[in-house]
This record gives sequence, structure tokens and C-alpha cells, in this order.
Amino acid sequence: MLTTQETEYLCRVGPGTPMGNLMRRYWHPILLSKELPEPDGAPLRARLLGEDLVAFRDSNGDVGLLDNYCPHRRASLFFGRNEEAGLRCVYHGWKFDTTGSCVDMPSEPAESNFKDKVKVKAYPAKEAGGLIWTYMGPPEHEPPLPLLEYNTLPLDHVSVSKLRYESNYVQVVEGDIDTVHASLLHSRLDCLDTAPTAATLAGRYQFPDRAPKFFVEDTDGGILIGARRRAEEDSYYWRISRWLFPYFTMIPREPHGHVQGGAMVPIDDENCWFVHIRWNPYRPLLEEERFESHFDKYIMDDGSWLAIANRRNDYMIDREKQKNETYTGIEFVRAQDSAMTDSMGTIADRSKEHLATTDMAIIRMRRSLIRAARALEDGVEPHQPHNPESYKVRSGGCVLPRDVYFTQDSEVWDDITVK
Repeated sequence: MLTTQETEYLCRVGPGTPMGNLMRRYWHPILLSKELPEPDGAPLRARLLGEDLVAFRDSNGDVGLLDNYCPHRRASLFFGRNEEAGLRCVYHGWKFDTTGSCVDMPSEPAESNFKDKVKVKAYPAKEAGGLIWTYMGPPEHEPPLPLLEYNTLPLDHVSVSKLRYESNYVQVVEGDIDTVHASLLHSRLDCLDTAPTAATLAGRYQFPDRAPKFFVEDTDGGILIGARRRAEEDSYYWRISRWLFPYFTMIPREPHGHVQGGAMVPIDDENCWFVHIRWNPYRPLLEEERFESHFDKYIMDDGSWLAIANRRNDYMIDREKQKNETYTGIEFVRAQDSAMTDSMGTIADRSKEHLATTDMAIIRMRRSLIRAARALEDGVEPHQPHNPESYKVRSGGCVLPRDVYFTQDSEVWDDITVK
């Protein structure tokens, strides 16, 4: 468990907080690229680490991320005109480019040079992996983009979507690296009966053994997690997942298949984005493998990015299905997760929890973040931002002889490492 003070330290990410300062040393995926589909299109509201921003794609196709509030009289730039390589506040016509410089001030006399003295706060933006990334920290510490594999692949190898959770980012990270819950929360009641003929390793082995033994190792990027289950009499099934600073995850996968990961991006202390990424290192994704084919239909189309099944309707739980078909009675897998995560409260009271042996990864992740934030308070910069190669990893899954540890098998190691 954590004390109340430790939870506050871990979860609060606004400007000036220790964890907020640490977060601002990393690049963050703030939007899907497809949310700004065309130059001079409508601006979008965005919120990240407790700061209100406006995003726009200018006439040149470049993305700007500006403070929501015009520096003149604090009107919202969301209502602005996106035109001729800048965003113009409609209150008095002050216009700003993607760097935040004021490039036109029609409300001032022609001889005035006041526009040259005014800037609006702006953050750099880059696009990779179908995402728009931004860096909000000190300019002198700006790192390169992390070399997450999906940032380096052709776009047809990658599919991205997102969902808003109404809880703190740490709870969502904890849920994603808690792989033991998959054999319970996400199961059907007939899983034990169908396991012997299941097409996947996960379907075959994770349901008969719902109490895996966890092994956690520190890596340059974060932690490597191996959950070991009984397979045949002479072998174990390993589910291999990742947590990477500060909130990236990779859930276990079938050997040599596509990879799935998440980014639990803090909107503020009480909300976060779950940015869902699926990619295949070896080939373009098939249409049925893309999120548009199955994931997005469960998300509201009102701009909230909430699941259709959310806390306002008790996640559309069907008690009859819970009794006869599925473990939860909730249809959408991410709604199953958010029902658990959001029900803890926006920031869970970790002083009242009782952690078990399968919570090893959660304990290690929390300690790692707190240790890094405290080090930054002492003037020690985090390792990962300026070592982008530490993100060149994958998740995995395998069946191995009982005397072989999962990191000792060369084929497995090759499969969970990006060359």
C-alpha cells in the first residue's frame, strides 16, 4: 500500500508538482493525427497535465499547440479563425503562428510594433505512429521522440484509437500491467470448457491457471513482467508484458503476432486518455485487425471519447449475462476495465488496499515513478527521455520447458526486442 501522502505525490501532475515536473520531461501523445484531418480545419480543445490548450493544423499542414487563452484579454482561442498559417482570435483579431508568435494585430495602429512583443505559450508538436506528440518541459531539456516501434513503422502497420477514463492515470496503468485479471474480469463462463481446443496460447493456458507466479525485472525503459502459468507437465506458459516510463504499456501477445500497447496520458489529476495502439512489425494490418473494425464502435461519437457503456449507465451491466454467459455481464472489454478502475474513485485511497503476490509489477512501477520524481527534485534528470533506444522493446508470450526462464530463451528474447 501507499500512504495518503505518497498517493498524492504519485498522482498529482499539474504545473509545479513533483510528478508533473517529471512528466514534463517526456513527449506525450495528445491527439490522434486524424483528429486534425486537414490544413486550416477547425481548432480542437485539448487538455494535458492540467493545462488547457488549443490544437490546430495550419495552412502548411503543421500542428500548433497553444495556450487556450489569448494573451490579450484571455478569450478562448478555440473560437479562433484558422487561416493563412495562423490561428486568429476572433475577439480583436490577434493572430498567432504555431510557435506562439503574434504575426498580426489589426486592432493596433499600423505603426505599432506591439505584436512583436507578444507571444502566447506554445508547445512543440511532432507526428509519428498516427499520433500528435508534444513536449511541455524546459526547452533546454527537450529530448527526441521515444523510439517506440510504432513510431518507426509505416502507417499501414499501425492502428490507433483512444478512450477517456474518468480516473487518475496511475489507476489505469496499474490495470494494464495487472495481467492476472484478464483470466477473470475478461473471461466467459465457459472458458474452462473451451480451453483445451482454444486457438491461442492465452485461451488455452490462462484460464485453467488463474494464479500465475510473477517475475519483474528492471530495464532501461521501465520494467519487464513475466507471468508464469502451468502448461503441460514439462512446460510453463509465460505472458510477457511491459511498462515503460512514464505510462506506456504493452500487454502480452501471441508469439510473432501483432503487438498491442497503451499510453495512459494524464488529462489532469482526475481524467486520462487511454491511447490504444496496435501494430505489426512484419506486415500491414488487415482491415479486421484495425480498431475501426471493432474498438471504435463502442465509443461515443459526441466528442467526449467516453465508452458508450460508462459510469452514468453502470457500464450497461447485464445481470442475466453475468449469471449465464460472461464473468462481468459487461460487453466491451475496455468498459470492463474502466468499471473497475473508475469505481475506485478518481484517485484511489491506496492506504486501504491489501496488495498480493500478483501485484509485484504495480509495486515496482509506483516505486520507480516516485523515485524518478524525487531524483528530479534533487537535480537528476530522468534517463529515458534522452535514451530513446530504451523504448525499442515488445511484449510477448511463449511456452517453455520448466527449467528455462523466459529471458534466457534466445528466440523469445529476439521476439520481444526491436532490432
